[in-house]
Amino acid sequence: MLNGMGYVIRPVQADEWERLKELRLAALADPVARVAFNETLEEAVGRPDELWRQRAARSAEGHSIVTFIGEAADGGWGGMVVVLVETDEGAPQTHVVGVYVRPEHRGTGLAGELLRVAIAWSWGLAVPVVERVRLWVHEENARAEAFYRRLGFAATGRTMADPKDSAASEQEMALRRG
Repeated sequence: MLNGMGYVIRPVQADEWERLKELRLAALADPVARVAFNETLEEAVGRPDELWRQRAARSAEGHSIVTFIGEAADGGWGGMVVVLVETDEGAPQTHVVGVYVRPEHRGTGLAGELLRVAIAWSWGLAVPVVERVRLWVHEENARAEAFYRRLGFAATGRTMADPKDSAASEQEMALRRG
């Protein structure tokens, strides 16, 4: 789908695992963005290529986990968002993770477009029918929290320790089907 900013927002395809790996490693290396991820760059670099192949293949299937990317007119990938279907939390919901926009693409509206596509994908699922999209925001990521609020997400009151630093916390935000 081409948006007004010149990006095509689409799922990663199975044969694009190397580009997916490169984008994820760029996200984890980004000093501004890495607070948003539960995985460290060191952990990700050590992962075998088979894991990246599996991630890309699952995204291409589009059933329980999809990685959407924003492809610029020049073919470069400006950002991504991952959406997972969760059925073990009572009512079915989706969980948005791995939101990242490269520094040179920030301020273009790409992050909003990626999230809108992820939310639309969630609402469009026939099975399971999703009533809620959720995500976690690190306490030090006020910019991301404000961004999610503008998209309609609200704090649920749930918090958890940051998996990388137990002295820090993350808060859950959710968007209900409305």
